[in-house]
Order: sequence, then structure tokens, then C-alpha cells
Amino acid sequence: MMTSGEKARYAEAIHRKLRAILALLRDPAATQNEKANAAALKARLETQLKQAGGPEGDWTDAVFRLGKTVREIKQSTLRPAPVGDWTDNAFRLGRVLRKGVKMLRKT
Repeated sequence: MMTSGEKARYAEAIHRKLRAILALLRDPAATQNEKANAAALKARLETQLKQAGGPEGDWTDAVFRLGKTVREIKQSTLRPAPVGDWTDNAFRLGRVLRKGVKMLRKT
């Protein structure tokens, strides 16, 4: 018997495979044999997904979704700030001033 976490991982693995198969089916450069094999595999995976059932909605599902969201946030599309611009100097100056103020307050 699978636990709810194992069921969620199993269902997510099947979802990933289905997304890959759908990408192949939508690819205009794919041959007819590849499309036929992908369609058969898609049908088989969909039946496996229905048999596995949906997630039970307990805390493990929420943590799994949170982890995926955090991973996506970490992979930001913004390019990093260039090193050596004026904000680096302002940051260092602020840090020095903060340390100086702390030292003055202690005395």
C-alpha cells in the first residue's frame, strides 16, 4: 500500500511523462510512427493515472507544491546585477555606518 506522499510522487511522475508525450505529439517534425507510439503510451499512462487516484489533500501535497514554487522562484528570469556598480558601494558604506553607529551607542 502506498502512502499519500508516494501516491503524490507517482502521480507527479506520470504527469511529467504525459507532458513530454504531449510535446512530442504537438511536434510537427515527429514521424507518424513516433506519434502513434506516443498516443498509445499516452493512453496507457492516463489509465495508470486514473488508477493511482488524485492526491488526498493532506499536508504533504501542500509541502510538495510549496517546494515546486520555491524552486521556480529561485530560477528567476532576471539577470543578476553587474558587479561593481554604485549599489555595491552604497551597500558597503551603509554597512560601515551601521557598525560605526553601533560602536558609538555602546560607549
